[in-house]
Amino acid sequence: MINEILEDAKTRMGKSVESLKGDLAGVRTGRANTALIDGLTVSYYGNATPINQVANVAVADSRTLTITPWEKDMVAPIEKAIMTSSLGLNPVSAGLVIRLPLPPLTEERRKEMVKVVHGHGENCKIAIRNIRRDANQHLKSLQNEKEITEDELHGSEQQVQDITDKYVAKVDSVVQEKEKELMEV
Repeated sequence: MINEILEDAKTRMGKSVESLKGDLAGVRTGRANTALIDGLTVSYYGNATPINQVANVAVADSRTLTITPWEKDMVAPIEKAIMTSSLGLNPVSAGLVIRLPLPPLTEERRKEMVKVVHGHGENCKIAIRNIRRDANQHLKSLQNEKEITEDELHGSEQQVQDITDKYVAKVDSVVQEKEKELMEV
């Protein structure tokens, strides 16, 4: 029973770190990356649909994304979705192809992005600590039901803390890596 709780905590903490990596992929670094527009949706026959499901998104070069809608009517809604987003990008339409040039980041903007990255990292750490709390509550309920001894409880809580420390360190390394990538000129 204890092993199941520990494995569940490891799995959930691992998913939190993977989610953080996905969130950070969308943070702009000055290099073109298709993940940059993953969160953007466009109205497609009345439904909010991700842009990558109504168009082909590709990296043209290190500073340009190209978006090729599958239907000609989707060019204007895609442009509008990009302009109204918080990305601060201006799409350039050339017939059926939308080019998305990424301007170089200023020092001030880089520092703002680093703050955003740290915020995502802190949210992930909070999620990991919540998972630790859940695991410890499960263990305490087992001890209250006399399924495990007090010594087993303390040992298990220490194992949960060790797992938590390991995943918090992973979050820190992912955040530091992204910060380094952002501050690169």
